[in-house]
Amino acid sequence: MSARRRLGLLGGTFDPIHYGHLDAAEAARQTLALDEVWLLPSHVPPHRSQDPVATPFHRFALAALAIADRVTYRVSDIELRRTGRTYTVDTLRSLHEQGWTYSQLFFILGTDAFAEIATWHQYPDVLDAANFVVIARPGTTVGAAVSRTPELLPRVCTPEAFKADNSPQIVVVAADTRAVSSTTVRERLRTSQPIDGLVPPAVEHHIVTHHLYKAVDHLHGESTGPIS
Repeated sequence: MSARRRLGLLGGTFDPIHYGHLDAAEAARQTLALDEVWLLPSHVPPHRSQDPVATPFHRFALAALAIADRVTYRVSDIELRRTGRTYTVDTLRSLHEQGWTYSQLFFILGTDAFAEIATWHQYPDVLDAANFVVIARPGTTVGAAVSRTPELLPRVCTPEAFKADNSPQIVVVAADTRAVSSTTVRERLRTSQPIDGLVPPAVEHHIVTHHLYKAVDHLHGESTGPIS
């Protein structure tokens, strides 16, 4: 693979994937000229008190449907194939074994997730395995997220100041991302409210067709059965 190729990585439960995820990925892709973006549905995320509602099969399918028209995007099952809890550091090291270097990897996360970075498995070593791209998310400013880990300030930079040949950096990206969460989507589906504008149409169709999150098929007036 070309040493100049840049790979963006967006991990998450994607339960379900929504436009907030896609906005963050696209902001990183455009700002840092990423050649590809991989979505990484997690198996058992360590920072959630409950297991995902939808099965790994459906969460992978939803992510694939969400990016079907995005030629530089793909979905990887690298984390779904692992048993037990999913740790970012293990994923990044696995990619190193495949030939990717830390300078080619750009791990994308929101300010809300970055605010908890000090609690991540093998912190701070995980930050040496890739460049981290912190995208502004509603409710948590970039400044507030970074201020919780002041020891990381020397490696924080703007996209304009990013230098590919430096040691791993934390690139902060001020972007407009839609104020939507998977929790909101699931709750709206559970209470038979529309989710137009929150997820791509193909994602909504899959959710309704397979009765995920107790969705109601409004087109045919049918209520759902058990969660798939």
